[in-house]
Amino acid sequence: MSLLDIRNLTVEFATAAGPFRAVEGVDLTLEKGEVLAIVGESGSGKSVSMLAIMGLLPWTATVTADRMAFEGRDLRELSPAQRRKIIGKDMAMIFQEPMSSLNPCFTVGFQIKEALRQHTDLDRKARHARAVELFEQVGIPAPERRLKAYPHQMSGGMNQRVMIAMAIACNPKLLIADEPTTALDVTIQAQILDLLLDLRRRNGMALALITHDMGVVAETAERVSVHYAGQKVEEQPVEGLFARPFHPYTGALLAALPERATSRRLPTIPGVVPGQFDRPAGCLFAPRCRHASDICRARRPEPLGPEMGRGRCHTPLTADGNGVMQPQRMVTT
Repeated sequence: MSLLDIRNLTVEFATAAGPFRAVEGVDLTLEKGEVLAIVGESGSGKSVSMLAIMGLLPWTATVTADRMAFEGRDLRELSPAQRRKIIGKDMAMIFQEPMSSLNPCFTVGFQIKEALRQHTDLDRKARHARAVELFEQVGIPAPERRLKAYPHQMSGGMNQRVMIAMAIACNPKLLIADEPTTALDVTIQAQILDLLLDLRRRNGMALALITHDMGVVAETAERVSVHYAGQKVEEQPVEGLFARPFHPYTGALLAALPERATSRRLPTIPGVVPGQFDRPAGCLFAPRCRHASDICRARRPEPLGPEMGRGRCHTPLTADGNGVMQPQRMVTT
């Protein structure tokens, strides 16, 4: 039994101009102790998908799924009180914007101890000791003094570390990390990633890592899920994805890495992720894809099998006789 099992997740937001589908038909599984990286440009629905699983989307969002299970329990059938016993304890999330996630009216120490008070049996003295220990783990200097600080009295990087400490406070079984090291310098980034991976080894914690940093993906993840415009377009083990990307979008992302550049000019992907009013009739990536044909622009692709990375594409990339990835026509007009 998978730790997390999501099938056909769809999220729609009610807007003045009509409903906007931010996530469409996403499947996701995560095993105990596994590290899954979720990558894609801003606007690809990565964070929205994870917030839907956590039950943290606003009332304007409508979440539907064929299955949404954590440890075999259907999250859709839990009452708010039952869900609160899981969220923050067994399932935790490091949010992308710490300054908007921490409460400015309370000290950071109060907020991390509140999480411990809600989800553990520790007494007041033990909660304080645990908070100090957590601050030391995430590299916050002078933790006794920092516990008394308010969010506005700390830098963005320090607040990011507070969010990480709060997320790991109860040793969750699943940690969703949304760009956890964005506001941190390179040295601290490495320390935080090492800490998360150490927690995974010691506690069997599963980690869903949302990131734009393909270097982090290559070093930490076991499996990669590539998202684009609300859809999952490819999913592969990390070694296979870097060696043989099947979807043209994945290939374009990897080609844009500086270390893979073959000329002085770095390759880019033209255009932007489609929004509410400019979604194409066919493949969502077709307007930006150099391999797109008429069928790509006219018809939505169906998900392919695992041998093609479970992607959505009419012309997935396959290796030719020289090992070069070339588009392969899967359908005819």
